[in-house]
Amino acid sequence: MGFVVLVSCVKQPKKVVLQGLAQGSYYAITYFDDEGRDFQREIDSIFHAIDLSVNLWVDSSVISKVNRNEDVALDKIFIDNFNLAQEAARLSDGYFDPTIAPIVAAWGFSYKSGDSLTPQRIDSLRAIVDYRKVRLDNGKVVKDDPNITLDFNAIAQGYTSDLIAAFLDSKGIRNYLVDTGGEIMARGGKPDGKPWIVGIEKPADNWDSERVVQTRVALRDKGLVTSGSTRKYIERNGKRYSHSIDPKTGYPVEHNVLSVTVLAENSAWADALASICMVMGMEKSLPFIESMDGVEAYYIFQNENGALETFATEGFGECIVK
Repeated sequence: MGFVVLVSCVKQPKKVVLQGLAQGSYYAITYFDDEGRDFQREIDSIFHAIDLSVNLWVDSSVISKVNRNEDVALDKIFIDNFNLAQEAARLSDGYFDPTIAPIVAAWGFSYKSGDSLTPQRIDSLRAIVDYRKVRLDNGKVVKDDPNITLDFNAIAQGYTSDLIAAFLDSKGIRNYLVDTGGEIMARGGKPDGKPWIVGIEKPADNWDSERVVQTRVALRDKGLVTSGSTRKYIERNGKRYSHSIDPKTGYPVEHNVLSVTVLAENSAWADALASICMVMGMEKSLPFIESMDGVEAYYIFQNENGALETFATEGFGECIVK
């Protein structure tokens, strides 16, 4: 008596990894595709489009022309970033402010080398930092003061991850992890059904310190962004200043929070919220985060003895890999 063995041929998706440099940082994109398609050219085009729209270091970008008060047609990327930035500013009562560009530049964190800072200089710059004094009207940026300039750096990389994610969605890719300089957007998981695992970095002593993972997070269908002050800082007269500047004071923040990681529906929103939390500090930002549906946060801070401690909201704690 003979036996017939039926073998089901199930096509396994192919893993594709794209890596490189863009926006002054790295990117790493991993996705699974039945056809193993290479979307490097299309993704390069997305980075190029972002640069031409909202990159302050590109002299011919839309935002650079807006900041110089030139007549320029606004594209969808600029409008999306503007609207998101204004929403973040309104919800945070100005702890996030896209008009903070001149103060950021004056401190030397931006594309300029930094000004000679005095309290009087900071006060004069604060007079042109107010998100309520700029708006869109009939496809144009309208400023109450022509000296107002815009800076979307606190959301543009997160937005880039979302834009790449939307492109992969359009190609039928259902399982991917997009990481542009630490701004992450995840969809689905791995072929074996397991979620994506992402590491959160332990705060560093200096900008060039070795990277060490503090904790790991299981991620599905969410954006994840960390904002911290231990690698992004400047030193003046022997004092270290955080890159997180409070728009309300014009000065870098001074509190015990070293980094905040935010989990949200998309990377751009997580990017904005992480920046807000770093400016607010834990006491003010925790109620703010807990008031929003679908948003979770993980704080790394120093206690009164200088030792590292962590705090996770309930939903974030459920994502931590034990």
